[in-house]
Amino acid sequence: MDEKTLPSFEAVIERTMRWRDRILPEVILAVAAIFVSLFIVKTELLMTGASNWHSLRSGEVSAAGSWFSLVSISIFRFLLLRWIWRMFLWTSFLWSVSRINLFLVATHADLAAGLGFLSEGQKAFGPIVFAGGCVVAAEVGNAIAYQGAALSSLKAPMIAYGVIAIIVLVVPLLVVAPVLLEIRRKALIEYGAQVTIHNQLFDQKWIQNKRPASETLLGNPDASSLADFGTSFTVVRQMRVVPIDRPTLVTLAVSAALPMLPVVLYATPADELIRATLKMLG
Repeated sequence: MDEKTLPSFEAVIERTMRWRDRILPEVILAVAAIFVSLFIVKTELLMTGASNWHSLRSGEVSAAGSWFSLVSISIFRFLLLRWIWRMFLWTSFLWSVSRINLFLVATHADLAAGLGFLSEGQKAFGPIVFAGGCVVAAEVGNAIAYQGAALSSLKAPMIAYGVIAIIVLVVPLLVVAPVLLEIRRKALIEYGAQVTIHNQLFDQKWIQNKRPASETLLGNPDASSLADFGTSFTVVRQMRVVPIDRPTLVTLAVSAALPMLPVVLYATPADELIRATLKMLG
């Protein structure tokens, strides 16, 4: 980024922070969270007809369940909607910045033209994924404890949550994909042409022996530049159009799966756990 594009970049930051700090969006989110609680009284998604502290066997909501539905869930929904709003602002910020004339280099070592650091930013959403996983794990745990559900029958929602959580957190980075795709396409043509020209000259000079007799290959910079050009072209071919790496995906997956571990341990018989542990050790 040069001095000409810096004001545009600062303007995007200022606009995003201004929207982040506004009160009106949060008031709307709070009203929406409370409004939903007034009309949705079901507190357990994976349970039907079971009596617990939320609801009675007759189907009526208990006093604790009413507080949970009107107050606790409203706060949870507000925080969830607030994070969705923040994620929308982050996506909008990335989209606006990607439209600035950025100085992106296809041969950057991060394999994302210099935008690989954005993958690290997505790790900041790990605690949110973990919190959502706790909610899903609690729903599954209640269904097992109060309704006698089998863990095998509840694998689908647990797996679905992990997949959806990762996809949702990858989506913001997709807005820069068109820019990276264009950079990669252009670089493949340009670097491919340069590599072809250099290789042809190298072949004529050293393979077909069209060089001065006194010149030797040992220590000659031609061989080094041949390797450098080949390495640069390989980096361009391996360039990612979505700036996310495997460690970030693993971090998000672990954040989503970790809350499920106590439920799995609770629902799995001890003898099966012992056999599984011995099998892994063996």
